[in-house]
Amino acid sequence: MKVTTTPIDGLLILEPVVHGDERGYFFESYNKTTFESVTGLKIDFVQDNQARSVKNVLRGLHYQNNPVPQTKLLRVLEGRIWDVAVDIRKESKTYGQWYGVELSAENKLQFLIPHGFAHGYAVLSDTAEVFYKCDNLYNKPCEGGVFYGDPAIGIDWKIDLSMGIFSEKDLKQPLLANANNNF
Repeated sequence: MKVTTTPIDGLLILEPVVHGDERGYFFESYNKTTFESVTGLKIDFVQDNQARSVKNVLRGLHYQNNPVPQTKLLRVLEGRIWDVAVDIRKESKTYGQWYGVELSAENKLQFLIPHGFAHGYAVLSDTAEVFYKCDNLYNKPCEGGVFYGDPAIGIDWKIDLSMGIFSEKDLKQPLLANANNNF
């Protein structure tokens, strides 16, 4: 597995070794020993989530506060998404900065988003099926969010936002400056 660092400390892109031939392909999407060896991280993933969305759906930006924050390891099973993480660690030199990566069924890349980041994605293909691992269980009282269109962050979502499909919850999220965030 190849690991690529990003300009924001803690965000990693993982690329599995894919074995293919005329029959198709095979790869290990997750192996705890390999993951720990190549990243140097020991993360105990305890919950898997899967979501299917149509083109122009934008989900996010979401996070869970302490004491039950979530690290996420995302990949796409079908289609393409533009996956974004925003650094919400108040003492970080990259606080308020974002990083995005295209994840697709074709490129098989995975995005590791640790505690202290808000996360969201926009669907670029007709449909997309997203799968992700979390190191803590969902905990509604710890739930937090940031408005996807916060001008202070300035995310390029790679979709026409006038065509965007949003949840009511995401439309009402606060700006980062006003977000309930204990990182």
